[in-house]
Amino acid sequence: MYNLKVVIIGAGIGGLTAGIAMRRAGYQVEVYDRAQELRPAGAGISLWSNGVKVLNYLGLGEQLAAIGGEMNAMEYRSHTDESLSYVDLRPLFERVGQRPYPVSRTDLQAMLLDACGSECVHLGMNCVGVEQDEHSATAIFENGDRVSGDLVIGADGIHSAVRADVVGHGVDRRYARYVNWNGLVKADPELCEKDLWVLYVGDSKRASMMPVGGDRFYFFFGAPMAEGTQVAPPHRQDELAKIFQGWPDKVQKLIQAIDPEQTNRLEIGDIDPLERLVKGRVALLGDSAHATTPTLGQGGCQAIEDAEVLTRYLTTTNIGVADALKRYEAARKERTADLALKARKRTSTIYGHVPEATQQWYCDLKQEPPEAVINALAKVILTGPMG
Repeated sequence: MYNLKVVIIGAGIGGLTAGIAMRRAGYQVEVYDRAQELRPAGAGISLWSNGVKVLNYLGLGEQLAAIGGEMNAMEYRSHTDESLSYVDLRPLFERVGQRPYPVSRTDLQAMLLDACGSECVHLGMNCVGVEQDEHSATAIFENGDRVSGDLVIGADGIHSAVRADVVGHGVDRRYARYVNWNGLVKADPELCEKDLWVLYVGDSKRASMMPVGGDRFYFFFGAPMAEGTQVAPPHRQDELAKIFQGWPDKVQKLIQAIDPEQTNRLEIGDIDPLERLVKGRVALLGDSAHATTPTLGQGGCQAIEDAEVLTRYLTTTNIGVADALKRYEAARKERTADLALKARKRTSTIYGHVPEATQQWYCDLKQEPPEAVINALAKVILTGPMG
């Protein structure tokens, strides 16, 4: 189909990638976000090779490589500093044809915004719902504005306003029973080798560092916690020191190195797989469609995949917009639901929802051959839309 006008709600990873893909296809694109200023939730993200391949296809390969970290291996260590597992990732890159790139979310969003075109992005526009008829779809905003196009894409995150119009009811966020702290620190060999992703695990908690561009580490901590706790930024360093007391020296050095005022503290949640991702001329994309816990590192990648697949069906089929969106739903629904449920199960294992399963996982890490890890990662990557 040609000469479409596309209205995208949400200027996160999925919304901006969709904007880039659809402008590249020759469509008129307008992106709207409720925020007055674009500030990503979280400090970093690991883009695995399936997501990177889509961005390469969209002409962003060199820019992504410039902001990404060089991650050549991953290692699990126990909270008593015992090495549990070490995997050289370079055989994975050779097998799938592309390395992953851990990146700062701010750097990634700036790259995507530049490629999409800031003139297409309108901030301070809170979408409260959508309407549609046989010929168009209309986004309705809190300030009374209405914007119509040939289709509306809801890329407005886990608390999506568009989603209720698609599925016909509200969707509750499910608390995943843990808190994630994350941020950026200067890369330092006293903390971690500069091309290594290290994860310390034990006592149903974890602490991790991985390289991102700008000679920095993206770090995160995770620990089980009741919902509704709040700790102000100035006290987050002390909170982490208490929770991870007695953990290895490098974890203690990491805690001392962080800037508590710049450390995010997020209660992690997801949503149950949806019965539908589209309705007529309205489609859901990214977290609005399949918000997941970050334990597989596929949340951002699946939003990026969504953008490419949706654009491809719009450009390669010509029965109509609603037909193309149905094809998009058929292509994405099972894959995204499967990965979200696998991430949920892994979250349960990591964070001690069933303590016996968590202890067994620690034992399994010692025995799992690197080839098994490579095979599992390759399977997720190679079943993506770019192979």
